[in-house]
Amino acid sequence: MHVEQLTELLIDEVRDLYHAEKQLVQALPKMAKAAESRELRDAFEEHKKETETHVARLEEVFVLLDTPAKAKACKGMQGLLAEGDEALQNGQKGFQRDLALIGAAQRVEHYEIAAYGTAHAMAEQLGDSQVTRLLMQTASEEKSADRLLTTIADRIYRNAGSGHPAARTANGRSKAEHMHA
Repeated sequence: MHVEQLTELLIDEVRDLYHAEKQLVQALPKMAKAAESRELRDAFEEHKKETETHVARLEEVFVLLDTPAKAKACKGMQGLLAEGDEALQNGQKGFQRDLALIGAAQRVEHYEIAAYGTAHAMAEQLGDSQVTRLLMQTASEEKSADRLLTTIADRIYRNAGSGHPAARTANGRSKAEHMHA
């Protein structure tokens, strides 16, 4: 593959990521507001700040690639966020809603990890160490966000059987109460 073709593919991937990250900046406050677990709400709020940094980092990548910072419609992220909206509309409450939100957020993280991995590999093949470093840094942060969501989900699962207030179902009972009802 010629350098020009690979550069074009990288720019296309970065434009897709740029749109994906911008969509996520808009979606995270809604997810944070819907979360009942304080820890999950805080994680979403913190990830919004981190995502704003990802947007700025991609703008730096555009400069390094000597191309305008222009988004390309990211249909993958649009679909993932639409699924997340469905999780909010299904009427679940308590730990069930939080777990649905975590599932939606982790699908988003996995999409981003894959996309950043692809872009990183392209930049590496082009020998662009600055772009490679920036994309790797973001990919690492996305992996950390995914691990944090898993940790939060594990806590929510454990609390679901303990009668913890964050583990209440839509009708106000704990998981344990449901099992004995």
